[in-house]
Amino acid sequence: MMRNIDLNSTKTLKKEGKSFYWASFFLPQNSKKNAGILYSICRYFDDIADKKYEDQTKYLKDSIEDIKNNENNTVNIFLKRNKIHKSIFIDLIEGLILDQKNIKIQNTEELIKYSYHVAGTVGLMMSKIIGVKDKKAARSAIDLGIGMQLTNIARDVYEDAQMKRIYLPANWIPNISLTNLKNLNDSNNEKDNEISSAINKTINLSEKFYKNGFSGLKYIPLSTRLGIFIAANVYKGIGVKIKKNKKKYFRERVYLNFFEKSLITFTSILVFLFIPFIQYQYEKIRNSLPNENL
Repeated sequence: MMRNIDLNSTKTLKKEGKSFYWASFFLPQNSKKNAGILYSICRYFDDIADKKYEDQTKYLKDSIEDIKNNENNTVNIFLKRNKIHKSIFIDLIEGLILDQKNIKIQNTEELIKYSYHVAGTVGLMMSKIIGVKDKKAARSAIDLGIGMQLTNIARDVYEDAQMKRIYLPANWIPNISLTNLKNLNDSNNEKDNEISSAINKTINLSEKFYKNGFSGLKYIPLSTRLGIFIAANVYKGIGVKIKKNKKKYFRERVYLNFFEKSLITFTSILVFLFIPFIQYQYEKIRNSLPNENL
């Protein structure tokens, strides 16, 4: 059923996942390889879902059925090898199906639920790949993924609007339209300040989820803990950069340059070495989500 999935993990990571590729140098070889394969599989489905002018709902639904019923497909072989329950990956695809409509998030709860489907699931699968055993870590893994997705949403407001997708909650910006988002930074766009405020609110929310993610670091094997901490901080750094000058980045995708990544990495190493992770306490900031107890 599934088309050919390119499992060249290093090539895909280097090209598409620059922040994680950077942090992957701090992961053990086996974890790095399997994390790269997971990224390649997720990237494959994400690219399918993002095809312009083509509704991929049928293909994505057929893929769910294939995962449910065919144990020998590429995805199931990988999931089984890494002891990942297939329901987690199915939740991810269900999130991508939501993107096939002209999605318009209504409130914070919908935003968090969507972010769970497309990224919290990835955090949960990553925790299995790097050998986390304690079930109490699941909620933190999910929240770290949600935090990263909220960073994506804050960064890609203009780009998402071109694909008829509005992820900034409607109750944060009354009467928001695709036209408002497509005309960001236009002197005649009366919604610029409200959009700017909503982007800021999204980043602030992401930071709460990052903190919850960091509260689970104590459950991660020492060999992979630093790599995950650096990856999260580098991604979090994108949100920090947006907050410093939101309007500058309205229409251009934000990346961290080599110096910025190096500084964040160096700071992360210092924090990792000298500040105990026990200081990060999990805070209940969302309702329960599927697969938290797997």
